[in-house]
This record gives sequence, structure tokens and C-alpha cells, in this order.
Amino acid sequence: MIELKSADEIGKMAVAGQFVGELLAELSEVAAVGVDLMDIEHHARRRIKERGAESCYWDYAPSFGRGPFRNVLCLSVNDAVLHGLPHPYVLRDGDLLSIDMAVGIDGWNADSALSFVVGTPDPADLQLIEATEVALEAGIAAAQPGGRIGDISHAIGEVAHSYGYGVNGEFGGHGIGRTMHEAPHVANSGRAGRGMRLDPGLTIAIEPWLCRTTDKIKFDPDGWTIRSADGSRTAHSEHTVAITPAGPRVLTGRPAPVGSARPDYSDDRNS
Repeated sequence: MIELKSADEIGKMAVAGQFVGELLAELSEVAAVGVDLMDIEHHARRRIKERGAESCYWDYAPSFGRGPFRNVLCLSVNDAVLHGLPHPYVLRDGDLLSIDMAVGIDGWNADSALSFVVGTPDPADLQLIEATEVALEAGIAAAQPGGRIGDISHAIGEVAHSYGYGVNGEFGGHGIGRTMHEAPHVANSGRAGRGMRLDPGLTIAIEPWLCRTTDKIKFDPDGWTIRSADGSRTAHSEHTVAITPAGPRVLTGRPAPVGSARPDYSDDRNS
């Protein structure tokens, strides 16, 4: 069942979204060469506790995981792209890190992710990250009231292919609201004009993710961490978005990193 949210309920989701966006921006500054992944995880735990929020990841136990997830972040490095299990690992110069997090505040949830290079970037990594960001922008722009889910999927896939990347269809975006994962599924490739109608009140997480030289994936023995099948680098970008009568509203906007040439969405952006 898909629940359309009222303007007031979307406003409550935006409270959680603002916290997620701000904390992700903060964590991107915490992450640096020589910092352990577990230090980033524990920093996020402290911030979530201080805010009185609840992690959507803690004790999450889907069919593919091995036991409940006992962390508040997914931290995916280099060839890891989704569900990266935090573990002792000291970041090295040139590592590509993806941080994904979802929290709930007063019963309403928001989910977002970003990727960036720690230290000295490889231009190929920057292009891969850019492709996910541009695909996310395109997906959001296509999330117009009266449109179709396929419009979002098509927009994302077109950007990915224009950059020369393949698209994996096993994992994608999803509905979100009272729980982290709700219907509908939002694929990262598809046909425009197909799928369910985008009615005002629908809230979804749009999340393109790409591997540099493959569209195949593999799982680590931990049952959680998903990597590119060929060991190539990966990137992941995500925002929680509400469909409103005026257009898509990004609920997880975050301040742009210092020196960034690509400012991120503010909370009140409509397309």
C-alpha cells in the first residue's frame, strides 16, 4: 500500500531530511586521509543520539543481510557501492568513499547518500561521481506531479548511458515515509511514461549508483557489502524527494562542501 503524505507530514519528513543532509555534510568533512571508518560511524552515532533521532539502519534485517545491521551508516569504499558494513579501515589518499544514512525523527524518515574522494582525486573517479550526481538531478527534475515512475527511471538511465556507464537493475530507489523502505520501487533505468502515477504526497528516495566498468555486482561474505563484480570503482548519490503540486521538493538538501563547484539542493527547491 502506498501512503500519500499531507503537506504537514511532508514538513515533518523535511525535519528529518534537514538533519540527514547536515550530518552527511559534516561527515564528509570528518572523513580524511588517516581517519578510520569506525571513527566516522561513532561520530554519526553521537550526533544521532544528541538529536534524539533514531537510525533506520540499526537492527535492519532484510532477506539478503547476514544478521541485523548494527551500525548507523553504510560506508562503502572504492569498489564497494551499497550497504558497506563499517569496519576498521584507515582511509588512504585517493579512496572513494560513499556514505549512506537514514534516520527517523518523530516517526518520519529520510534517506540520503553521497560519494567523494578522500585526498588526491583520480579524474576518472570524479567523473563517476559526477555521473551519479547529474543522474540524480535528472531523476528529481523528472519527478513531476502527473508523471510516471518510469519518467524518473528513464532520466537516470539516460544520464548513466551518456557517460558510458551500465546500469544494474537489482537495487534502486524506493518509497519512504513512516518506514525507511516503502513502495514503490524506483529503478535506475526504464521507459518514460510507464509505471505508477506520480501523485502529490508521494515521497521517494531517488538513488542512482554506478560502477565504472561493469553493471554486475557481488556480495562480501558479511552478507551486506555490495561491490562491483570486476573490482572497478563505484559511486552513489541519493536524496529523499516529495512530489508536491508545485513540483519535486528535495527533503535532504545539504550545504555544499567547501570549494565545491556544484552546490547541492536546498530544501525548498522545486523543479
